[in-house]
Amino acid sequence: MKIKLIALSFFILSRVGFCQGFVNLNFESAQVIPATGSYPNGIDTANALPGWSVYYGANQQSQITYNNPALGSTFVTLYATNGFQLAGNYSVLLQGGGTASAATISQTGLVPLSAESILFYGAGNSSITSGLVVSVGGQNLSLTALSTGPNYTVYGADVSSFSGQTETLSFSALEAFGGYNNWNIDNIQFSSSAVPEPSVLALSGLGGLLLACRRWKKSA
Repeated sequence: MKIKLIALSFFILSRVGFCQGFVNLNFESAQVIPATGSYPNGIDTANALPGWSVYYGANQQSQITYNNPALGSTFVTLYATNGFQLAGNYSVLLQGGGTASAATISQTGLVPLSAESILFYGAGNSSITSGLVVSVGGQNLSLTALSTGPNYTVYGADVSSFSGQTETLSFSALEAFGGYNNWNIDNIQFSSSAVPEPSVLALSGLGGLLLACRRWKKSA
């Protein structure tokens, strides 16, 4: 009986070992080590984005750049302490250009058991509002704009159906012919709070507007 319990314990521990959580969700683990390659300001993906993989369409990239966005191409670059990062020292710019179907970063990990939603900072070019796709387990999430910061919008999406599961998380800026679909992202986190319904957000915004109007009338 003891042997069976020991064997079961080892099995459970081995399964847990394979179910590691997501890492480097705020991109602060970056190591800016210049690499020899085809890109100016090139940096190996493993150093630039530990834990993440980078794809241009279906082609995995072993190298990206730092502080050196592309002009019209599908590209990923690391914004490194140059004033364009959204929080901390680093952000990631996804550029959906005309050379591949999408610029994507992804990693596989364990969605926390308590996760109800995923939140992140995002800043996209204003002419394209639907060019960012966030997916978990191959399923596209429905994004909701929750609030705004000094240079970003906080987006959220429901991930409750994936809690406790090992899945692939992906962020993709889709292809944009003859234009730019640039998305700067940062500070990704799983939350135990549910994302408010759009109708609730609208009512909250309307309530704030009415309160502001009431105060303005009193002061007039």
